Amino acid sequence: VELSEAERIIRRRINRQHMLAGVTLVDPDSTYIDADVEIGEDTRIEPGTIVRRGSRIGGGCVIGPAAVIEDSTIGDRVTVRSSFVQSSVIDDDADVGPYAHLRPGTRIASGVHIGNYVETKNATVGSGTHIGHFSYIGDAEIGSRVNVGAGTITCNFDGFQKHKTTVGDDVFIGCDTMLVAPVEVGEGARTGAGSVVTKPVPPGATVVGVPARLIRRSRGE
Repeated sequence: VELSEAERIIRRRINRQHMLAGVTLVDPDSTYIDADVEIGEDTRIEPGTIVRRGSRIGGGCVIGPAAVIEDSTIGDRVTVRSSFVQSSVIDDDADVGPYAHLRPGTRIASGVHIGNYVETKNATVGSGTHIGHFSYIGDAEIGSRVNVGAGTITCNFDGFQKHKTTVGDDVFIGCDTMLVAPVEVGEGARTGAGSVVTKPVPPGATVVGVPARLIRRSRGE
């Protein structure tokens, strides 16, 4: 009981220091921030949020409600709503959630949108890319300005070891695409909805089907 009371006192002191430094805590009593956390000016922390293990959050962000930020670095003007971010880096002007899970090794570039029920792990996502809904991106490198359709999965585990998926810039990944790693999708390529991609896709090409087959070698053909 005494330990709980002492922790409540320390937590209120930490929260007060952040508020005096220009951070808005909508409900300080439901906000848990570790002593080694840094938060920039004009960031708003919504109720039910936990920030811990030395995380760094920039200015002008909106974090929460009900977000957990752990051992992560977040840039300026980032929104993270009702999501779990672990050992990850999110660059400026990105938005995450609600209900996303960024697992260790995730790197989100500027202007990226990570939508609801998206899970990432050991993945790099390039600037301006959208991963809107219900996707798993693991052991992957996704380029810039890529549209990842709902239900897309990187099939990174073959039962024995993990493999990498590489997607180039300006790629369109159709809904419910399975990217069976190791596999590479070239710049400007497209996959049809429901495709199972088991072989490299050339730049600019379009593939469809199970397994995916080439129907157009480039956008002009």
